[in-house]
Amino acid sequence: MGVFDTDGNDATGHEQVVFCQDRVSGLKAIIGIYSTALGPALGGTRFYPYESEEAALADVLKLSRGMAYKNALAGLDLGGGKAVIWGDPATVKTESLLRAYGRFVESLKGRYYTACDVGTYVPDMDVIARETRYVTGRSVEHGGAGDSSVLTAWGVFQGMRAAAEHTWGSPTLAGRTVGVAGLGKVGKYLVGHLIQDGATVVATDVNPAALQWARAAHPEVHLVPDNDTLISSDLDVYAPCALGGALNDETVPVLRAKVVTGAANNQLAHSGIGKLLDDRGILYTPDYVVNAGGVIQVADEIEGFNFDRAKLRATGIFDTTRRILQLAGDEGVPPAVAADRLAERRMAEVGRLRAIYLG
Repeated sequence: MGVFDTDGNDATGHEQVVFCQDRVSGLKAIIGIYSTALGPALGGTRFYPYESEEAALADVLKLSRGMAYKNALAGLDLGGGKAVIWGDPATVKTESLLRAYGRFVESLKGRYYTACDVGTYVPDMDVIARETRYVTGRSVEHGGAGDSSVLTAWGVFQGMRAAAEHTWGSPTLAGRTVGVAGLGKVGKYLVGHLIQDGATVVATDVNPAALQWARAAHPEVHLVPDNDTLISSDLDVYAPCALGGALNDETVPVLRAKVVTGAANNQLAHSGIGKLLDDRGILYTPDYVVNAGGVIQVADEIEGFNFDRAKLRATGIFDTTRRILQLAGDEGVPPAVAADRLAERRMAEVGRLRAIYLG
């Protein structure tokens, strides 16, 4: 995978990719800035034990591109970026490492704002903020918005309501069976919304602690041993809320749900999966559309956080999803293609205005 955009290859077309290393703290990080056409790039920092440097690079390139499209469709004046820290956060995360990373973020002078992602949390953002101004997702005690998973789950729920309306004629999950894969940061809040709406929830997670939480907090949730079992279960909606790639050449043929709406990033293993879902009559709501509630929350923090304002904007994911599903039907394309077209249109049209000289 290359970065420079030339005809005839799989180049990503990123504006900037930064490799960051601090040998004393052990920091190995990559920051990917896909586009600043709409404004400074915003996207979280993923702390993960990748198998190789190549795997870390591939992930940050894919994730940062997704953030550009997500921020565009969320109506934000922000571009797309993402960062990964290579390592096991359980063993190598330290104050020194996080502060070293913060200094690299600061060196970009506002081209990239970071926030939480897999393996990083609100307290980590407070540490990083000791070295850089360009960080969101901070604790309430430090003037931040707190856990962005709250509005991420709310936005996913709104997208799922829109998908339910499109499929069954009513914007509710009442009486439907929803399978949630992943009971972590977002999944646990999503389960609460679904139960309150009257859905039957089936769930799984690789973390025993997450399963124990579900048994204690929501004993009515039916737990299954693994994702393979969940996918092949008799579901109305499948909600992937863990890592990406859940929809692939092996899982889609056995998927029994009519709708896929989840919080995970990059759910489609490759670009052909969208058409495979469409051919099977499975409605897929693009992940970067429905999981934008979190980025809406942390973006609101940049201008002085107001939860009610951020929640109102996240509620708008219902209308955005509706619009994309309508466009997909009108143009005869999968929803993922329709969403890409809307995002690219906004980046091109608004980005064009940067060519107007202001003096």
